[in-house]
Amino acid sequence: MSAEPDAPDLTRDSALSDLRERGYAGFFVGCAVLTLATTLSIAAMLLLRSAEFFSEYDAGSFLTGTTFRASNEVFGILPLALATLFVTITAAIVALPIGTLTAIYLSEYASGRVRAILKPLLEILAGVPTIVYGIFALVYVTPVLQLLFPGLPTFNLLSASLMIGIMTIPMVSSISEDAMSAVPDDLRQAGYGLGATKFEVSTGVVVPASVSGIASSYILAVSRAIGETMIIAVAAGTQANMPTVREAGGVIPYVHPGEVLLEPGMTITSAMVHTRGGELTGGSIAYDALFALGLTLFVGTLVLNVASDVVAERYREEY
Repeated sequence: MSAEPDAPDLTRDSALSDLRERGYAGFFVGCAVLTLATTLSIAAMLLLRSAEFFSEYDAGSFLTGTTFRASNEVFGILPLALATLFVTITAAIVALPIGTLTAIYLSEYASGRVRAILKPLLEILAGVPTIVYGIFALVYVTPVLQLLFPGLPTFNLLSASLMIGIMTIPMVSSISEDAMSAVPDDLRQAGYGLGATKFEVSTGVVVPASVSGIASSYILAVSRAIGETMIIAVAAGTQANMPTVREAGGVIPYVHPGEVLLEPGMTITSAMVHTRGGELTGGSIAYDALFALGLTLFVGTLVLNVASDVVAERYREEY
């Protein structure tokens, strides 16, 4: 009776190896704990300082006020929120379709050589300092827009919005292209075997199969647009203008986009910059207002990121 050969031992269980592995695990856990602690510390700071602000300033006046003047201690966030909303929507209109189409080209149409050149160039575009985008918007984009919209002021939200959209294109295209490249080639070959064209495979097979990654790139790009500061601060001016609120059919209130985008304006982030740039002393109500504005942004981006995780989990495909 022949003895069966022993199974090879592929593990290294020496004392030194175990100690080293535990050290690696401890280091990685420490990095994760540090990241979580930093996030919780920021949230706690915003909550505590915002509580001090709302103890002195009425929360209803903050959320529904139509005037923001830190020098007069008037902190109505409504004009800032409207400017942030319209800037984000305009930037999304520019970035999402262009970024998605670019990702489809890189993933399905571009050769390996072209992809190796274009994708790093897009990532370099993402690394350009945002203040450069702001100066470009002020010096070059605004004069072009003034030809299309006579009377457009030098500082306006439209040129800033367009530059934010251009700035976030690489984020959408890069993440979406990675999601499309992860789709198995078997799905593409099955589409071609059924007689589909490359366009039909790209739009009918690859894009639906990678929709979770594409949706995540959209949410991240929108979050980036909401938090943009320097482009707005340079190109949009320093006036928190409240547009006229109209009523559709005498019932539904609305704001004309032109009264926001074609005028100077301040988003929540630019308001924080300009408020902090004045003669501000710690402990004053204007100082505490910075944390209330920051908390508003924090909650907004948190909601978007949670939505991104939900969408990614709902539509994630397992291959």
